[in-house]
Amino acid sequence: MKKSHIVLLVIIAVAIGAIVSTFADSSTYGDFAQAKEDGSEIHVVGKLVKEKELVYDPVKDANYFSFYLVDNKGEECKIVFNGTKPQDFERSEQVVITGKMQGDQFHADKILMKCPSKYTNDKVETKEFKAS
Repeated sequence: MKKSHIVLLVIIAVAIGAIVSTFADSSTYGDFAQAKEDGSEIHVVGKLVKEKELVYDPVKDANYFSFYLVDNKGEECKIVFNGTKPQDFERSEQVVITGKMQGDQFHADKILMKCPSKYTNDKVETKEFKAS
């Protein structure tokens, strides 16, 4: 076998490995009911329950933030995020969280907020936060 054939096979193998790992790490969109059933990582879209308490005390624990979210099917769940509270979180119109259910709580790895734009009513500003 020529060296060029070997190099080409190695490149193809690396490309296939990259594609497979990308699909293996991808998660799907769902709701809290699916997250309870499945137990794997899932994206949940919902709205912040502003009537319930947001728990964040940076003096006590700067990497603990909890809040309540209602998914698009109307189910409410407590969310625990091991990171700092995103700036202007209370102003968010919609929240997308990525994580897994653990018992009755959803433990989020990422929070993506869709906030009202400062300048126009048509555009929506998006911010993403990851747990540290």
